[in-house]
Amino acid sequence: MDYAVISRQGGRPLNEDSYSISKKGGSYCFTVCDGLGGHAKGEVASQTASEVFKDTFEDYDGKPSAFFESAFKKCAEEFRRLAGESSVLELMKTTVVSAVADSKKISFTHIGDSRLYGFTPEKAELFTDDHSVPEMLVKTGEITKDEIRNHPDRNKLLRCLAVSDEPADYDPVREKTVKNYSAFLLCTDGFWELIDEKTMLRCLKWSKNAEQWLELMTRRVERAGRGRQTDNYTAIAVFTGKGVTLK
Repeated sequence: MDYAVISRQGGRPLNEDSYSISKKGGSYCFTVCDGLGGHAKGEVASQTASEVFKDTFEDYDGKPSAFFESAFKKCAEEFRRLAGESSVLELMKTTVVSAVADSKKISFTHIGDSRLYGFTPEKAELFTDDHSVPEMLVKTGEITKDEIRNHPDRNKLLRCLAVSDEPADYDPVREKTVKNYSAFLLCTDGFWELIDEKTMLRCLKWSKNAEQWLELMTRRVERAGRGRQTDNYTAIAVFTGKGVTLK
């Protein structure tokens, strides 16, 4: 697989996003996290989660559901350990979106509002639902999906990874067939809020590789954020090299 990654602090004093990419045999694990909880706490939460996912993947045995269960369990243990060492870190939280992919399938799960998309030449398919107040309003028919981007409560999460004695409430693991997609994108809300799916797809059609695609999208994110106090933004772009020929 061909992939590229970007992580920038935007208009914030600190980048609380983190990511990790790891490979085991013919399988890859891509993880993106967006930390919450204020100065330092979000950064520690996101970095801890992304590193735990990367370390856990070293023992990957080809069973995605077992991997995700183990990774989230180890995250919880590490969060509790860190909170025990510093009361400041008791408030740390992070989103997580993670995907395990090989030549045949991509398996994924998430918690929070970091997203995973799959792309064909005809459409951008959002694989994940935000665990947020605006997403809840979408489900009740009060707003449309596109209105999430500018909703005043778009940053209010209903679920995230935090210090807790309870298991993480991440989404059930799902899978898609890799050959049906040209590319995938994992990203934080600081990225997807500033670029819509039609623009993502248009950039993809103009690109020959993951690096070029991500560069084109990032230019549009930065252009849309000009003059605004933009959030951190992180994205991993993945070209599958399978099945679909871009137009």
